[in-house]
Amino acid sequence: MKQFLTKCLVRKKEGDTLTSDVNNKVVHISTVHHPMDPRIMLKECQSLAACGYDVTLIAKKTENLPTKLNGVNITFIKKYNSRLLGMLLSPIEAYFKAKKMKASYYHFHDPELLPLARMLKKSTNTVIYDIHEDYETGIVSRNYLTKPIRVFLSKVYKQVEKFTIGPLVIVLAEKYYKEKYPKGICILNYPTIGEKSIKKREEKDFSDNYRLLYTGNITEDRGALAHALLPAIDHHISIHLIGKCSRPLYHAMKDLAGDSAERLEVTGVGEFVTKDVIDKAYEEKWLAGVAIFPDSDHYRRKELTKFFEYMLAGLPIICSNFPKWKDFIEKYDCGLTVDPTNTKDIQSAITYLKNNPDEAKRLGENGRHAIENELNWEVEATKLESLYKTQQP
Repeated sequence: MKQFLTKCLVRKKEGDTLTSDVNNKVVHISTVHHPMDPRIMLKECQSLAACGYDVTLIAKKTENLPTKLNGVNITFIKKYNSRLLGMLLSPIEAYFKAKKMKASYYHFHDPELLPLARMLKKSTNTVIYDIHEDYETGIVSRNYLTKPIRVFLSKVYKQVEKFTIGPLVIVLAEKYYKEKYPKGICILNYPTIGEKSIKKREEKDFSDNYRLLYTGNITEDRGALAHALLPAIDHHISIHLIGKCSRPLYHAMKDLAGDSAERLEVTGVGEFVTKDVIDKAYEEKWLAGVAIFPDSDHYRRKELTKFFEYMLAGLPIICSNFPKWKDFIEKYDCGLTVDPTNTKDIQSAITYLKNNPDEAKRLGENGRHAIENELNWEVEATKLESLYKTQQP
């Protein structure tokens, strides 16, 4: 992000800032995501604040967070122990707080907030709906409700979206969402560069390396059970998963790992893991970053954020061989793809990297080069700034 911030500072010195606007207030709103969500806070909010916008984030109350962070104001709403109660009351509280701020820009990040986004839309403001996921298929893939209910909720969401989305500006975190939202503007979820304390790729050493890494939320649909089996597939390797993991799933993973459970480590059992903890882990010595997901409509076409982070860290990727994922890995020559249902295929990929450290390093270097030159947030931040300027009310 260093280059982007430098550009904003230069523009401020030259007088081309946004502070002269009558109202340059921006309010980002999420009742679901953590206030330190990387896309919302660390990328979008802080990038806009650096360019002179008066930015406020409305999010759930979280301990040990100040009310202002790196130029971004934080307004907290109550956090409920009951999931249902939170779904009902949190959006209402967020709406009234947002309305009182009388901002020029309202930027929403959760599908359940769509009716409130529509209510906030006036001729004097711009309301942005930031689509992080393919919610229509994502609702169906969740396992916390029975499938008929999930299918029903997916259809309800689609109808609510159809009714409310008309006057909103649509921002897309994934390229393939353009198929459903052709008028959407892609602000892709690429990693920031320039300020990370990740070791340079020349310093990576893949010899005698038997540690695999997974980062991000740990759930069954994100391959938690497949990852738990990796130590049993290869008795020399260990895997460390860093991300929020429910306690029941953690115990299920340990049980599944059996005699190899001591080589299965999880950081984030029952708690949110901040980005700085994950970034610190990338400095350690790893054989590869893994994403061996089971097949699903929701994930098979996504370019996972963890792909880009593994690449920035100079790690080769081992992931499922979904056609889109395979095309991505082959395009940047940055890893290996495997059949997620075939243990021999997975074992073969791990063994190949173990036995060929120079090749592992080459794949990692290819990935990092792609991030430094193309797939980075600095490029996307410029697009975000341009979007705000063109949509100025």
